[in-house]
Amino acid sequence: MKNVRLTICRKSAWFVSLLYFICLWALCGVCAAQKLAITMDDLPANGMLPPGVTRAETAKNVLAILKKRHVPPVYGFINAKKLEGSADGAEALKLWAAQEPVGNHTYAHMDLEANPPEAFEREIEENEPALELLAATDNWHWLRYPYLHEGDTVEKRRAVRAYLKARGYRIAQVSLDWEDYLWNTAYARCVAKNDAKSIAWLRSSYLNTASEFLDLGREQAKLIYGHDINHVLLMHLGAFSSTILPEALDLLKKKGFKLVTLEEAESDAVYEGDPDVGLHDAGTFLDQWMQVKQIKYPEHAEKPYKEIEAVCR
Repeated sequence: MKNVRLTICRKSAWFVSLLYFICLWALCGVCAAQKLAITMDDLPANGMLPPGVTRAETAKNVLAILKKRHVPPVYGFINAKKLEGSADGAEALKLWAAQEPVGNHTYAHMDLEANPPEAFEREIEENEPALELLAATDNWHWLRYPYLHEGDTVEKRRAVRAYLKARGYRIAQVSLDWEDYLWNTAYARCVAKNDAKSIAWLRSSYLNTASEFLDLGREQAKLIYGHDINHVLLMHLGAFSSTILPEALDLLKKKGFKLVTLEEAESDAVYEGDPDVGLHDAGTFLDQWMQVKQIKYPEHAEKPYKEIEAVCR
């Protein structure tokens, strides 16, 4: 009888230990999940389109994927100039705004490095009527700097930031970027040539590059801050988006990211910081801090610029 009781006690202890480790594993999984907001630039058009494909069709397909995957609201940053003479672009933007929020990307994608702050500010204001028409609320007061250029002089940087603050804008920073726009026009060329082998290479190179730069962004954050942060991912709405987006979302899940809104991602205190220097073609928010703090970049593969440019020529 004593042996039976001992066996039962041992089994009970084993079961309790198992439950403990299962709970611990589950909690660690939750803790390990990093918050990430997806954003889309250059609406309603980025890159070339394959023959017979429209901007509206592309937007519709991407929106269907986002809805099916229950992705939190994805800000689309618009350049209203692209609507001029484009009924297709206008329809694409109308579809987007009916489901997802929109933000300001300046009227014609102006480069702050090549222009004075006053001209840049006029471009922001010129884009606002379209945003007011598209958005049901004033949640469009987010600015995404074209080219991620925040000013090649500290005077420019400070002037525009003061202007944005006065007009109630928040800056839609970027911490993760693999320049996904590079694949859009290349994909259109390959579809036009019906080159299945090259399209397969575009898919694999895209996902490999995405994986590499997701890891790099995480490493950068740890080097700069000493800990993980919430992330904001830059993507573009183009021809390749609707075909590769499901796999890109799978990759984010595999990497342990939890998708959240832009507001939630930027509630992280790191986004309150400002390098407050003039930088030329500095890149992401993390790239800027790497330069300012003079931190050496971790080893990483380069993006396949030349290969993408050459494919399906």
